[in-house]
Amino acid sequence: MNLLAVIPAYNEALSIRDVVQRTLRHIDDVIVIDDGSTDGTGDLIKDLPVTLLRHDRNLGKASALVRGFELALNRGADAVITLDSDSQHRPEEIPLFIDAHRAEPEHVIVGSRLWNKAEIPIVRYCANRFANFWISWASGVYLEDTQSGFRLYPRKLLETIDARHSPKHGFVFESEFLINAVRAGYGVSYVRIVIHYPDNHWHQTRFHPVRDIGRITKMVAGKLIPRGMDPAALFRSLRAKDRRS
Repeated sequence: MNLLAVIPAYNEALSIRDVVQRTLRHIDDVIVIDDGSTDGTGDLIKDLPVTLLRHDRNLGKASALVRGFELALNRGADAVITLDSDSQHRPEEIPLFIDAHRAEPEHVIVGSRLWNKAEIPIVRYCANRFANFWISWASGVYLEDTQSGFRLYPRKLLETIDARHSPKHGFVFESEFLINAVRAGYGVSYVRIVIHYPDNHWHQTRFHPVRDIGRITKMVAGKLIPRGMDPAALFRSLRAKDRRS
């Protein structure tokens, strides 16, 4: 299996080298997108055996991911793993995603974090739960963790699913991608991951609980309103959640 890693990075000088080095222990082909960093993020990994792409200005996570996906597909990737560059995700857990992909080769594999509530800042936990409700509704299935950026995408999915990726839709992109994937008939599987929030998490995080959840809710409304709010999808997602509980 030709597996590539895509790591978007914006002003992650404190963590980027460590994250990339640990990822290289599990994946030979790593693509890092320096999304207009001003702190020398890209310079810190120039000597490592990775492909470094640079944006002249910050275009947002979605644009960085899309550029990484395009290059990975051009290189013949069978699947692409994405992970954040701020050390939240443990590259040592990449084998969990590989095993899950072998079991369900056409599923999106998502790193599930919310099972470990005690390790997640309460505001972020609540924001994620709120997003899960709406995105599960629009999908018509129960989704455990819709905001985790630690994922594995199969090639066929990346070739066929589209989602918005303007700068203001950075965190909407990954949510909309899940909705579109499920509606297109793809499955979603989960692996439990151990999340680590750095001490300066709230200072450096790009995720704004109010702003970004508002944007996600607006996107979901755009999916549901044309379907008359799709009460059947809401029922299916809630019933599936009850079965998982």
